[in-house]
Amino acid sequence: MSSKPQLRGRAARLARLIPGAMGRKQAARTPFVLLVVLLLGGGLIGLLVLNSALSAGSFRLDDLQKETQSLTDEEQALQRDIDAYAAPDALQRRALELGMIPGGDPAFLAPDGTVKGVPSPAGAFETDEFAPLVLAPEALSADPAADPATIPTPTPLDAAALPTPAAPAVPAPTPTTTPGR
Repeated sequence: MSSKPQLRGRAARLARLIPGAMGRKQAARTPFVLLVVLLLGGGLIGLLVLNSALSAGSFRLDDLQKETQSLTDEEQALQRDIDAYAAPDALQRRALELGMIPGGDPAFLAPDGTVKGVPSPAGAFETDEFAPLVLAPEALSADPAADPATIPTPTPLDAAALPTPAAPAVPAPTPTTTPGR
């Protein structure tokens, strides 16, 4: 006797329609199981690679954010320095250190040729708060690498010693006619 069960009736007829149905069940399962195992293994390896790439990108992003924060802090510190140097009192102090004197009241020239305002000479102020210091001419030609004790010290500016400009001659405006108007 054979190890295969004998089919009768309807089952035998169905078995004849599908040749080798009983023997192929074992053989058909093996490739399917291998396919499923390979797909699951490939999926897991793919997820591992993707997760590693995302982690590396996350570390890179964190480093870039730290660098951005550092550069932002440096930019803000430099902007504070610029603002401190651009403050009016700092500019005035630096100008006085360079031997500059405050200018007087300006006069403005209008488009029609008239002078607006009364000009005053530089350094002529009513208060001592802006009393400028003037370097002697020999200090301008002194060697900057020389001993600081040999460089003459600035002296207060005497407003009376400054020359007063003569009243500017303002020519009378001449009317011009434009053709076609």
